[in-house]
Amino acid sequence: MSHKVRKAVIPVAGLGTRFLPATKAVPKEMLTVVDKPVVQYAVEEAQAAGIEHIIFVTGRNKNVIEDHFDHQFELEHTLEQRGKDEPLAMLRADLPQAGQISYTRQQQALGLGHAVWCAREMISAGEPFAVLLPDMVMTGDPGCLSQMVEVHGDRGGNVVSVESCDPDQAHKYGIVSMGETFDDGSFSITGMVEKPEPGTAPSTYFLNGRYILDASIMGLLGRHEKGAGGEIQLTDSMLALMDAQPFYGVPFNGRTYDCGSKLGFLSANIALGLAHDELGADLRTFIKSLDP
Repeated sequence: MSHKVRKAVIPVAGLGTRFLPATKAVPKEMLTVVDKPVVQYAVEEAQAAGIEHIIFVTGRNKNVIEDHFDHQFELEHTLEQRGKDEPLAMLRADLPQAGQISYTRQQQALGLGHAVWCAREMISAGEPFAVLLPDMVMTGDPGCLSQMVEVHGDRGGNVVSVESCDPDQAHKYGIVSMGETFDDGSFSITGMVEKPEPGTAPSTYFLNGRYILDASIMGLLGRHEKGAGGEIQLTDSMLALMDAQPFYGVPFNGRTYDCGSKLGFLSANIALGLAHDELGADLRTFIKSLDP
């Protein structure tokens, strides 16, 4: 019998070097896609999946993320005084309730696995928890994590989201090996390989930045064994955990934008801008006007 997934870890300690100079003073997670910062999309996806407590793993110069998910009394007072009821209601609706968000600090950039391990004291033994990489902005109904939570509720174990790539591109990703396929489209995972040599990938399904993991992975991460790039890799501990617990892959039925890259970030702004109720029509007209 699986336990409810109540907590989510969102690592936000990265330096964002691919976006310099924009990220010199502004965290990459606070760059906006249309009218919301990237990290807010991950939070909303988690909340839609029933997550009750979000744990941010932050780094230096990330205080603005904490401020974003808090009251801004001067702004709210000004909006109230000026009768700006709609934006005021929107700001207050976006705020989590007291105690629903926690923060812990990753003092050194030692990899994704280390960042997740930094949240260990907030995860109870035997408790499943989600991990969302905020760079990956995902659109779909239901959301990516919601799809994963449903599979976890049916089957327990550890659940990861996957997407299919062109076979010629498989060497760029972490690729999973497929076992039994189930009626809901999910499948058991029998192995993982990080950036396989061209032509050797066991499938075309790659990990796309969403995980539901058992708390016992914290003990494996706590070994601080370094992997690719000299960092503590989450995938390495997932492979070790696979020896004792089942893993399931859920092909994401939606669209993913890698906002950790400039092209993915621009693509997300265009796609979500076109889908925006107020902006979509005008943006589409503007884009057509750029055609030679």
